Amino acid sequence: QVQLVESGGGLVQPGGSLKLSCAASGFAFKNYAVNWYRQAPGKARALVATMDSRYSTNYPDSVKGRFSIFRVNAKNTAYLEMNNLKLEDTAVYYCKCIGDGNEFWGQGTQVTVSS
Repeated sequence: QVQLVESGGGLVQPGGSLKLSCAASGFAFKNYAVNWYRQAPGKARALVATMDSRYSTNYPDSVKGRFSIFRVNAKNTAYLEMNNLKLEDTAVYYCKCIGDGNEFWGQGTQVTVSS
């Protein structure tokens, strides 16, 4: 059974940090690219980080220099490290794995940045 489970969200003050996790099971995680998305209330889901199976990464300008995606294939887990968080980073964060003709989504984890 394929599963992607995000964790690590929560409430943080502006300028703070969080590390999100995406634990995968039921498929060959190491062969898949990993993307992190976020969706704020009333807005479309937006891509915030990508990492392919060769560890190449990409970020939009809105998070570049603050967010970092990495993966530990031995643990079938991807991570999103978020630093210097801003109010506008508040959203539900999702991970997605793509590969072998498949696309899997997690259920999301809430990140709230508030003073």
